[in-house]
Amino acid sequence: MTEELHLAGQDSDGESEEVVLTPAELIERLEQAWMNEKFAPELLESKPEIVECVMEQLDHMEENLKRAKKEDLKISIHRMEMERIRYVLSSYLRCRLMKIEKFFPHVLEKEKTRPEGEPSSLSPEEFAFAKEYMAHTETYLKNVALKHMPPNLQKVDLLRAVPKPDLDSYVFLRVKERQENILVEPEAEEQKDYVIDLEEGSQHLIRYRTIAPLVASGAVHLI
Repeated sequence: MTEELHLAGQDSDGESEEVVLTPAELIERLEQAWMNEKFAPELLESKPEIVECVMEQLDHMEENLKRAKKEDLKISIHRMEMERIRYVLSSYLRCRLMKIEKFFPHVLEKEKTRPEGEPSSLSPEEFAFAKEYMAHTETYLKNVALKHMPPNLQKVDLLRAVPKPDLDSYVFLRVKERQENILVEPEAEEQKDYVIDLEEGSQHLIRYRTIAPLVASGAVHLI
């Protein structure tokens, strides 16, 4: 597969741009989005363009296999690669849905207060799912528990009741682009802030909150 794929996206200024990728580069982007999503404590930016392009590529591969000679030994190899890609794609989407279910009020609040032009953490389908999940949760609580409570206790603040993502948890990362003067907050009151440089190719164990913007920009990858 040597054809090029056109992936819509945004540049650093929020302007629309079109990125030309080979199929191998597309799958690499999917795998990195999958790894970041698996290890980040919060729901990351939605990647609907990557998901759509991968699904189209899988359909294209399937059509190619149908036209190939059945005795061609390459068919089984390509079939295994397709199954691997499907696994990564489904695992990525499943991981995102699990986070939405776990943190749904905070995910929706973040979307509600998101500044104009900032990338969304939710695809349109995920946003619809999150709203429906929250509505069903509120209905369930009212019908099963809250209606049996005293009148002054028949309301629940889901933002307070549902735990937030732990942004202070530690993550492993690999540096893709050298970063200078990264501010690291102290872990104890008697300690002071300090800055570090992250060298390209180096690996670190660090608090997620410190490097969350670098994950979003692609400067570091979670591992």
